[in-house]
Amino acid sequence: MIRVLEPGLLTTVQDGGRWGNQDLGVPVAGPIDQVSHRVANLLVGNDPECATLEATLVGPTVEFLTETVFAVAGGEFELWLDGDPVEVNMARYARFGGILQFGRRTAGARAYLALAGGIDVPATLGSRSTDLASGLGGCPLRAGDRLDVGSAQSSQPALGESRKVLDLPEGGATLRFLVGPDAFRFSSEAMTVFTHSRYRVGPDSNRMGYRLLGKTLDMADDSPILSSATPSGTIQIPPSGEPILLMADHQTTGGYAKIGTVITVDLAAAGQLAPGDWITFEACDHGDAVAALIAIEQALWCSA
Repeated sequence: MIRVLEPGLLTTVQDGGRWGNQDLGVPVAGPIDQVSHRVANLLVGNDPECATLEATLVGPTVEFLTETVFAVAGGEFELWLDGDPVEVNMARYARFGGILQFGRRTAGARAYLALAGGIDVPATLGSRSTDLASGLGGCPLRAGDRLDVGSAQSSQPALGESRKVLDLPEGGATLRFLVGPDAFRFSSEAMTVFTHSRYRVGPDSNRMGYRLLGKTLDMADDSPILSSATPSGTIQIPPSGEPILLMADHQTTGGYAKIGTVITVDLAAAGQLAPGDWITFEACDHGDAVAALIAIEQALWCSA
């Protein structure tokens, strides 16, 4: 069990996601940066889908109420265990009564704290993930919260072994995308503007989506659009013309024009962006997307 002493800005429980219910309008949720979430779990010997704590921008302070092994992966924060500095992307032993404190963020936006056995909170619709929009799976952590830790592990923890798979963006990222079903509604000039512009993550961005600030896009064909499925990474163009990038807690359907979809691998980099960071978009094909996914999976499992 762990006790939350300070919750940080926005710390939530996230596992692999609430899959299989999108036809009912239930978002998947889960970690915004799936890669770092999985790295943290693999470091402590968990199944990669086990529940972790996702800390956004300002991390928590927690007390370990049992001996355990933990790891923090993803965004880089100053970390102290009982007052001694510890590294991210490395499994460490924590004593009963030990205190882990997050300090200043130095890179990225989100970090994932995994404990051997996983965070063991009640599952809702098959997942322990917190969906902030619907309220499924609880709410952001608060001071005084106590969270149970499970006992099941798939392998031995990699104590003292450093593992890093994702290169953190430095002030921004270029995100590769597949052309979407409504791209035909935009002129070639508008598509050129989209792929040659630098957008900024707006201040009202959240786990549902990033509102991007920058050059607006006008549709050449503004005929009515039927609402349809919206996978994670969908890039929508609302009437304002400023793109919206859908993230983990996004709605399951939408009626805005879908100009493209960010590939799975690059969604992890997007998850490490903070308000004010820049984004550019680069078109790719299905083969590029598959090759990138295979490469990241090989990096994850070859280092496991």
